[in-house]
Parts: sequence; structure tokens; C-alpha cells
Amino acid sequence: MNDTPYALQGPGLRRALAEAELPALLPALAHLTGDLTLLEARLRPARLSQVLGQAPQGGLDEAAQARARQLAEAAVERWVERGRPAPRRPRPEELLEIMRFLAGPVDREQLPLLYHQLGIEPEGLQRTAAAGPAEVPEGYLVAVIGAGMSGIAAAHHLRQAGIPFVVFERHEDVGGVWRENNYPGVRLDTSNFCYSYSFAQREGWEDHYSPGPTVLDYLHSASHDLGIRDAIRFGTQVRSAVWDETEHRWTLEVEDRRGRRESVRADAVVSAVGQLNNPRYPDLPGRERFAGPSWHTARWKHDVPLAGKRVAVVGTGASAFQVISRIAREVGKLTVFQRTPPWVVPTPVYTRKLRPGLRWLFAEIPLYRQWYRFQQFWTNVEGRRRFALVDPEWDVPGSVSQANEELRAALIGHLEQVYADRPDLLAKMTPDYPPYAKRMLRDDGAWAAALKRDNVAVVTEPITEVAEGGLCTADGVEHPADVLVYGTGFTASDFLSTLQVRGRGGVDLHEQWADDARAYAGVTVPNFPNLFLLYGPNTNLVVNGSIVFSSEAEAEYVVACLAHLMEHGHAAMEPTWQALHAYYTRLDAASARMAFGVEGVTNWYKSASGRVTQNWPLTTLEFWRMTRGPQLEHYRTWGAR
Repeated sequence: MNDTPYALQGPGLRRALAEAELPALLPALAHLTGDLTLLEARLRPARLSQVLGQAPQGGLDEAAQARARQLAEAAVERWVERGRPAPRRPRPEELLEIMRFLAGPVDREQLPLLYHQLGIEPEGLQRTAAAGPAEVPEGYLVAVIGAGMSGIAAAHHLRQAGIPFVVFERHEDVGGVWRENNYPGVRLDTSNFCYSYSFAQREGWEDHYSPGPTVLDYLHSASHDLGIRDAIRFGTQVRSAVWDETEHRWTLEVEDRRGRRESVRADAVVSAVGQLNNPRYPDLPGRERFAGPSWHTARWKHDVPLAGKRVAVVGTGASAFQVISRIAREVGKLTVFQRTPPWVVPTPVYTRKLRPGLRWLFAEIPLYRQWYRFQQFWTNVEGRRRFALVDPEWDVPGSVSQANEELRAALIGHLEQVYADRPDLLAKMTPDYPPYAKRMLRDDGAWAAALKRDNVAVVTEPITEVAEGGLCTADGVEHPADVLVYGTGFTASDFLSTLQVRGRGGVDLHEQWADDARAYAGVTVPNFPNLFLLYGPNTNLVVNGSIVFSSEAEAEYVVACLAHLMEHGHAAMEPTWQALHAYYTRLDAASARMAFGVEGVTNWYKSASGRVTQNWPLTTLEFWRMTRGPQLEHYRTWGAR
């Protein structure tokens, strides 16, 4: 940015401030300079989000925005005149005041969580990241399965704690789901500032919601910057893990890219295999008869040209939604087969770049990027959860509460505006289920524009079979296709389906779960000592938090459990059945009070039994508290190491 029109003084500074996000700027400057008078009450951003998203510039009117920029300009220039001193370490009381300006009421008990996400260590308050053991037994080893987002987090925290580990990754590089899902149009639907580690925040984000290759590059860079690549065995897949009750250790059978197998002994196993990596194909008669190329969105065949082809896409979930928006202009004819329409959240900035002045300020003003990330995180902690809560007294069809109905009405109003010229599409694209009962999708207008194209047709008749030359529907029509793409999701409820796991007494993990996976805190399982799951049952997030936050919290929990074992000389630990039962009694009741848990709605959050096995239904703060370390009364430990 050498030839930038921006500067830290004068007109150049004013040009940059014209493109700043103001709600986070004043807190950043108050933190940087210690001048809390910048936090004028009338400049406080609106605490509650709009029904369809955050109000621009925190809901500040033009006069308030002008005042905020005036204060910011003066603060930056004073800081420059003093020689740009490094950020001071504010006292907890000062940080609390800054946070309350940005986030509204904040309880002291929430502070450790918020400090963690801000990525700072305030004076006089100890960070809550799990500390490592004072001494690690000789020969101790933790095996991590998978080098995706969760696996990298686990490796980082294990290395910080001084616990030896090895990571087994079946692919040739890190990235997990972002390496496997490389279809056209793949993009985050969470702000990339939130979809990043608190301990490895990227300085060069260019987008509000980054495309897949950018996310993959971030994970690749993080693995280098954190210094963990030396502990990753690429091209190596774990085939099985068996608990040895005599030695209190796991034996893993691993296979390299050449088919060579070996046994590896480990004191603990951390599964970071993810959920959205094993494609689910529809159970359609004749699927093998299709004569042309066919594939799942997660197994995209980039060597097959689509230009001018007749392409059929089955599904309108998140992946298909992004694919359709991208390829509609390229193909000759696109037929979209939809079973259930998604709720679409209008997001004008979805594919936009961050304003250059904002990016420049992130680079030049210490702490601004961190406070911007914190604001986005806080908005998602509890800001939207109220829209998904069920009111037991509410009886309006299509919604679960007054707030949910307000959201539904706003979303329908948006649909009516978008499809005013296409009443046929309006009927097909209006969901009949409550918002947040299924995954909500983001769009900047590309989705509707694609569906309105002359070469695109939306079919809502059920598919009855796959023919050699296309798909047949219940109305007796055969829809011709040269290429068939399945956007039909993943076997998300089949946790750890890529390997066999046997615990105490030879118990098979998948037989114990019987298609209804359960794990205490989403991490540990009775009968399976020293097995820790990341992104396990009921840890997916829908309306609060970020999956990166969850994985960080779980990785810290794993370190805390291992540290407890080592410090007390124990070899093994596992949760009790009583603890698991009490945990799920509470969790299942909470799931029933969320829109995604209501009866009568099918979604990938539920297992075959109809129970929600994917999502966390309680508050983000409750998840954070639970993962600060093991509640020892809920575990049994034994053996010596």
C-alpha cells in the first residue's frame, strides 16, 4: 500500500475514515490511547440487530457518524504526534467499559470469554486458556486425526502445552472440508473475521465473506506460522483405533499413500475428522444408469467442461445454492431439482471486497482489526439466538415465536420484492417451515438472478428415478441432462464413519451409538478412554458463535483433561454414564426449544431417530464454561502412567 491515498494525518486520514466501520473504531482507539472519553453515549451502536441483519454503522445517524469520525481523527493524530506508542495494557475495569460501549450489558462472568475472542491478555486477569502439565511422562504421545480447521487448533494447543503429538492427514496438505469442497462458488457464510482463530488472526482479509480458496490459504498459512507442519504426516489415513486395556493406550492402524500399513501407539486420540466431508447421495433408482458425467459437489470434476451443456443439479442446500448461482451463466441449460426451498438472508456485501480505506486502517491502527473481529463475534454470540427460540404458547403456523414470526415476515417481504416479476418462482421459493429450522443461506441477489435466467428451470416435482439421459419426475416428465450434479449434503450424523473405533471390552463405537451419537460436552464418550472428539455430537452452531470458536474451546478442554491425567499420575479417563445421561436430558430439552428441533421438520441436524445430534442449543457462554476443564465428578480415572 505504498501508493495509497490514505495517511494517518490530514486529508489522507479523513479519506480512510470515510470508509471505516465506526462501531469498532472508537473502542479500538480508546484501548490504544487510554482515552475513554471517546466513548460518548450518543455514539454507542445499537445493541440489537435489525431483523434481517446489523444496521449499517451500528445504526448511527449522519450527525453521529460525523462526530465519531471527528473524534477518531483527533485521537489518531494525537497518537501519531506522540510517536505512535504501542498499545497499553488496560485494567479489566477499563476493558469492561469499552466492551459495554460496543456490546451493551456485559457481565463480569462473561469477561474471560470476551478477552479470549479479543485475543488480548488484560492486566490483573489471568487468561483462561488451558495450561499444560508441569511434567509430561517420557514417551507420551497424542494422535490427532485430521489436519482441517479443528486439527490445526488441536495441534496448536498441544504444542503450546508442551504435549507431544502427531497429526495424521489423509490428504497431501491441510484444509479438511475446504480442501475437499472446491466446487464453483464455494464461499463462507460466516464473516471471515469470525472464521479465524483467536490465536492466528489474519491481517490481509480482502472480503467480508471469503471464497473457499482464500479460506484454504488461511489454514495453510496458519499451519506454517504456528509451526505445526513438522508434526503432520500427510497422505496417511487412520483405518482403526483400538484401546489396549492392559497398557491403557490406543493402537492405531494407519495406511500411507502407497498402501503400506503400520501400527502406532498413542496415549490419547483426538478425532478432528469433521462432519461435512463424506458425501450423501440420494437413494434414487437407476442412479448408476446415467450415461453422462455425474458427481457430488464435494467431489467436483473440474476437468469436465460445462459450457453449453445441459446440467441437472439435485438439491438447493448450501453447496448447491452456491454452485447454481455461479454456473447458471455458463451452462446451456440448467435444471434445478428442489425438494425444499431455503430461507435466504439478504446480504448485500456477501461477495463484496472490504473497502480499501477500511483495510488500510486495519493495517495502520493497532487493535482496530481485533476490535472489529470482536464486534462481529459478539453480534453472533447471542444477537440472533432470540429469533430461533421457541415460545411454547405461540401457535402461528410457519413460525415458533413472535420474534421468529417477525423474521419470517421480513424474509417473505424480501422474497416478494425479489420475485415481484416472477410469481411462479415466488411460490416455489417461499418456505413453509420456520426460519432457522433449517440452515439459513446468504445471498446478494445472485441466487434470484440465476433462477430468473431463460436457461434455468426449477423443478419441484419429486424425482422418481435416474434415466440414462436425465431425471424422471413424478409427473411423468423426463428432464434431459448431459451432466448430473448432486448437491445433497453429507452423512453428517455418521460421526467418525471413516474408521473403526473399539474401546474398553472391545465395544465398537458405532454400535454403541447405533446412529444416535452422543458425547459428553460433545468431546468424550463412555467406554472410550482418552478419546476426544472435536466438532463432535451437538457442537455445531447455527445462530450463535462460530465453529472456529467451538473447536478452540474443545481443544483447550482436551489439553485440560490431559493435564489433569498427567498431574495426578493417571493413565486414563472417561465420562460416566450418569454424567452423559444428565447432560443429554438437559441438551435434548433445550433442542426442543429451538426452531431446528421442532417436530415435523426434517434437516441434517437430526439423526435417523429424529433427535438433534448436530447443534448446540444453549448459549455460547454455557459452552465456553463447560469447556474450561473437566468437571471431575463427571469422570472416572484409573491406571498409572
